[in-house]
Amino acid sequence: MLISELARRAGVTVKAVRYYESLGLLAPGRLANGYRDYDEGDVRLAQEIQALGRLGIPVERTRPFLECLAAGHQHADDCPASLAGYREAIDDLTRRIEGLTTRRTALLAHLEQAAHRNSRVSPTAAREGEDLMSDYLTLPADLPVPEDDGQAAHLPGAKLPHLELEATDGETVGLDALGTGRTVLYVYPLTGRPGTDLPEGWNAIPGARGCTPEACGFRSHHQELLATGATGVFGLSSQDTDYQREVVERLRLPFQMLSDPTHSLARTMGLPTFDTAGRTLYKRLTLIVRDGVIEHVFYPVFPPDEHADQVLSWLRANPR
Repeated sequence: MLISELARRAGVTVKAVRYYESLGLLAPGRLANGYRDYDEGDVRLAQEIQALGRLGIPVERTRPFLECLAAGHQHADDCPASLAGYREAIDDLTRRIEGLTTRRTALLAHLEQAAHRNSRVSPTAAREGEDLMSDYLTLPADLPVPEDDGQAAHLPGAKLPHLELEATDGETVGLDALGTGRTVLYVYPLTGRPGTDLPEGWNAIPGARGCTPEACGFRSHHQELLATGATGVFGLSSQDTDYQREVVERLRLPFQMLSDPTHSLARTMGLPTFDTAGRTLYKRLTLIVRDGVIEHVFYPVFPPDEHADQVLSWLRANPR
C-alpha cells in the first residue's frame, strides 16, 4: 500500500510516517516505480507507535516494543525490553511530577504569604501542620450540586425592605436605598480562611463550599460588572463585620461586605437558609436589584467559582 493509505489506516499523518521511517522504525519495500510499499505489518507498527505516544512514550523510545512485535510476539509489551521501556517512562513521569509538585508548593507558599500581607491574621497563626496542598481557593471535583428547591421563587419582583446593615467600611447600608440602576447583591453562607476550620461535613452540604472562590470571581470581574451596567456589588452573609473585614483585606476585594448576623433579611423576605453545626447560614444566591426591586435571582448557584462570570453574562444579555 502507498504511504497515504498507511497513514489513513493507522490514524497518523503522512509526515509522521516519514518520521518513523527516518528513525528506522518502519522499513517498507519498494515497488518497481520506486514508490514505498507498506504492508499490514507496517500498519500495526504505526498504530503501536501512536498508542505508545498516547501513554507518553516518545517515538524515539518505541523501538523495544516494535522489535517485540517483529520477533513474533502477540503483544508489543510481551518482552523484557518493553517492560523496561515502561519503567523508564514511569521514572520520567515521576521526576516531572516531583518537579511540578515542588513548584506548586512554592507557589502556594507565595500565595499564602501574599494573602496575609494585608491581613490581621498571620500565616503563622494558621493551625500547626496545615497542609499547603489543601488550597482553599480550589474546589473539590466531587462537590454535590445544589437543586432548586423553590425557596427563592417568590423573590423576583419583590421590593427590598427598609433594612440597614453594617458594611466592612464602617458605614451602614440601607437595602432600600441602594440607589437607581442595578446592584449585584450576592448572598453566601460563610467564607473560610487559612487556619480556621469549616463546619464538619462542609463539603458534603450542597451549595456550601466555595465562598472564597466566589468572592475572588466577583473581585476579578468587578470592573467588567460596573462597565456592563451594575452600579455596585455587595456581598452579604451572617458573619460579623470584623470577620468579613479580614476577608476583604486579605482577598483585596474592591467592594463591601454586608453583615446580617440576626438573619433579618431572611425573616423579612424569606431568603433560604440552612442549619449546620448549631448555626443558621444563608443559602447561596444572588439578587440583581434594579431601582430597589429584585429584577432577577440566581438560585441555586453552581459552581460558585464561575458565578461572577454567569452574572456578567446575564447583564450583557439583558441590557437596561
